[in-house]
Amino acid sequence: MTTTGTTFDLTALGRTVQQRDAAGRLAFYADDAVIEIVDREHPPSAPLRYSGVEEIRGYVEDVAARDMTHSVRHALSDGDTAALWVDCEYPDGTRVRCAGAIEVRDGKITHEDVVQEWD
Repeated sequence: MTTTGTTFDLTALGRTVQQRDAAGRLAFYADDAVIEIVDREHPPSAPLRYSGVEEIRGYVEDVAARDMTHSVRHALSDGDTAALWVDCEYPDGTRVRCAGAIEVRDGKITHEDVVQEWD
């Protein structure tokens, strides 16, 4: 993983997601980062929200611990923003599709909006 200086390495972030590497993924977030998730249980008016690296740690560790595969389908970045599309699948065949828009400052994620849909 390389997040040195002001460089944001989306390829390396995607690798941490696919490898379920919670510590590696967490290293990409700024201390004051925010993740907001919209899904069938959390509408846009009341998204699930994780604020700060410690709250994000719990979320990232939970996702990484799940017995499921993660496959990055699309990853785009211009250095200040990025988008990541991830397909996930549980052993029972249940699928989850996640699309995220990411804001970056000094090589770290400061805000991530995620929309996810489950089978």
